[in-house]
Amino acid sequence: SIFIAEAALHPQRRRLSAEEITYVHDLADRMQVDLADVSSTTTDGVTLRAWKLRPAHPNGDSVILLHGLSDNRLGMIGYAELLLAHHYVVLMPDARAHGESGGAIATYGLLERTDVRRWYEFLVADSHPRCVFGFAESMGAAQLLQAARTPFCAIAAESPFSNFREIAYDRFGQFFHVGPWLGRTIFRPVIESSLAYVRWKYSFDLESVSPEEVVIGVNTPILLIHGTDDRNIPVRHSYRILAHNPHIVLWEVPQTDHCGAISTHPQEFAAKLLQWLQLPASNHPHG
Repeated sequence: SIFIAEAALHPQRRRLSAEEITYVHDLADRMQVDLADVSSTTTDGVTLRAWKLRPAHPNGDSVILLHGLSDNRLGMIGYAELLLAHHYVVLMPDARAHGESGGAIATYGLLERTDVRRWYEFLVADSHPRCVFGFAESMGAAQLLQAARTPFCAIAAESPFSNFREIAYDRFGQFFHVGPWLGRTIFRPVIESSLAYVRWKYSFDLESVSPEEVVIGVNTPILLIHGTDDRNIPVRHSYRILAHNPHIVLWEVPQTDHCGAISTHPQEFAAKLLQWLQLPASNHPHG
């Protein structure tokens, strides 16, 4: 239980390589985009780092992109290219305990929801956008949903988990190539002990990590994207989130695995995402 808890809280850190940094600078030059290294300090003193990319002719709106577990901001570069081509200012942070950001512990949204809010406030103060949107995948999608009470104009989340306990059930089942029933039954004591250990040692209640609960009553337009063949975070997680807020829209992407919509259905993905970010101004808090 202790090993599992520590492994979950201390994911493998993927730092940016010199080649990756050069690639992004070359991309910015090619797209005539202004690339800036920016930072933000969290309420608990952690320094988070990000890239801010500003196109030559911005459309007045900004998008925050959040990456998945054990990844870094570069994992979102394909989405950034799409959005920059349509003249959005793009902010690409490394999550805490990931990439070049500080922090030793990942809490899957417990602390990160406030981090997202800080980045939102940074963009508002820095760029004075008409609207701030959010798009994220996997762990980042769960974090974004937990920050849904931040006054985004709209958000889109691909392959989020519904709550920490439910994804823990999946992880045990996946390790043994079976369903989540194994975590719910035989390994349930291990999960309970892990959660108790984290509460005791770190004073973090991972049971409160629950995107499905946070979205209750949220009026921010939310688009969920989930592949029907997702073997990492099964589509039932998005079903659970949808059940807690009937105003949420779910796009189930056929024959698609984890966070793969942009690869399997590139044109439809681009059309749906851009349409979601171009909802009538009357639907946006900052309209």
